[in-house]
Amino acid sequence: MLELQPKDSRGYFNLPQLPEGAAYYTYGTPPLGAGQYAHPQLLSLLFMVERQWQSIDSRKIGFGNISLAGGVRYSGHNSHRSGRDIDVRLLRKDRKEIAVTRFDAQYDRDATAQLISIFFEFSDIEIIYFNDRTIPRIRPLIRHDDHFHVSIKSPRG
Repeated sequence: MLELQPKDSRGYFNLPQLPEGAAYYTYGTPPLGAGQYAHPQLLSLLFMVERQWQSIDSRKIGFGNISLAGGVRYSGHNSHRSGRDIDVRLLRKDRKEIAVTRFDAQYDRDATAQLISIFFEFSDIEIIYFNDRTIPRIRPLIRHDDHFHVSIKSPRG
């Protein structure tokens, strides 16, 4: 049988890497989506956020590290084993799909704050870590100056 989207031993699907018409792009380590296996609840959330974002801004969201297949240890990403955590790039004023820090002139604070507020509209959100203290409801965490980290609550049922 033809497998349309890679699936791991937990039954988690790999985030689609180059979907036509998507409002997101992928990045992360290891490359080519090897670190983007997501719990179905997280995938659903990402697609809902993506669609809502697409209705207000033409820039794409950068979805990064989630989980390695099978939830194996992920060097430098200890919390990224459950498939319920994702790193998301900050938005840039120049619209480039590359990393930017909150200290860079190209960092678009207003758009990033708006994207974060969309995530918070969903009850699945447990916490968002990011070091820009001007954005409401986020918590700072070391090494979170060039992305924000979203964690969702444990799956229902």
